[in-house]
Amino acid sequence: MIRLFIKDDRAIAPHITPKYRDMYYVYLLQSEKTEKFYIGFTADLKRRISEHNTGQVSSTKAHTPYKLVYFEGFRSKQDALTREKKLKHHGQGIRRLKERLKNSVLY
Repeated sequence: MIRLFIKDDRAIAPHITPKYRDMYYVYLLQSEKTEKFYIGFTADLKRRISEHNTGQVSSTKAHTPYKLVYFEGFRSKQDALTREKKLKHHGQGIRRLKERLKNSVLY
């Protein structure tokens, strides 16, 4: 897993070498308007967050703007998709993640 640094809601990876460029991310967004959460998967975190915040994603456009609350990076696309599915479809997974992030989410 590669750590990315968050600055002004943008993911920045200053020391990524070419062998780490093919990364996949599972992310948690929270609507600043309604405080609803959204879990997603992408290979380009910065672009995907921009798409959410500009209303280009039909499932989230009614709740913009979004703030990036959490993300995980994976070298394996399959591992990232498995993690996203676990968070989306198993209530215990997202509940535990919210508990870990209790000081980072809007309430």
